[in-house]
Amino acid sequence: RERVEVVSCVRRALPKDRLLLAGSGCESTQATIELTVSMAEAGADVALVVTPCYYRGAMTTAALVHHYTEVGDASPIPVVLYSVPANTGLDLPMEAVITLAQHPNIIGIKDSGGDITRMGLMVHKTRQEDFQVLAGSASFLLASYAVGASGGVCALANVLGDPLCQLDHLCRKGQWQEARDLQHRLIEPNTAVTRRFGIPGLKKAMEWFGYYGGPCRAPLAPLSPAQVEELRSSFSANGWL
Repeated sequence: RERVEVVSCVRRALPKDRLLLAGSGCESTQATIELTVSMAEAGADVALVVTPCYYRGAMTTAALVHHYTEVGDASPIPVVLYSVPANTGLDLPMEAVITLAQHPNIIGIKDSGGDITRMGLMVHKTRQEDFQVLAGSASFLLASYAVGASGGVCALANVLGDPLCQLDHLCRKGQWQEARDLQHRLIEPNTAVTRRFGIPGLKKAMEWFGYYGGPCRAPLAPLSPAQVEELRSSFSANGWL
């Protein structure tokens, strides 16, 4: 209920021409379909559906293809696959992605694994489909563009949105030297607000850039003073603070 309410509030605040993606992945196919329909009713334009992973040993290519096909068939809005092995322990198999790219209501994948070879092959193998490969992290955004990715969905954009848009612009214009210099300055801050300090780090960094991060919910704990200084150093050493 709360997730749907958040999307509803965002939709009311967002200009009509802005695309709204909403996470609707659950552990069961039926629950995922129900939440996806609710997100569409709340105003989402696209559903971002993470891989079910609690029973990851049973998440074969066939099981995942069946799951996403059912969701794609039932969803009133387009579906984007979401593979985030660092959190789920499960990489959406390449064979599943290639098969699902052929579904008319499955339009892309957010891949947060960071394997550029895999992303390049994914772009290559789905090139005949109306399907977009999106980088799931700012740390490898430039590399993803270099192998044909369409864009990115990046946690760091909550903090450094303008620089990430600038990186996108430079890549699309083919200004690779400037893009590389900017990419290098984004790697440490991105690592700090994702793998290193996670959500508490992201929320703290948002406060430094004029946003409201707010407290974390338990069991996530706030950063210690020493961790705050380490986080600050990741931004200041790269010229952001």
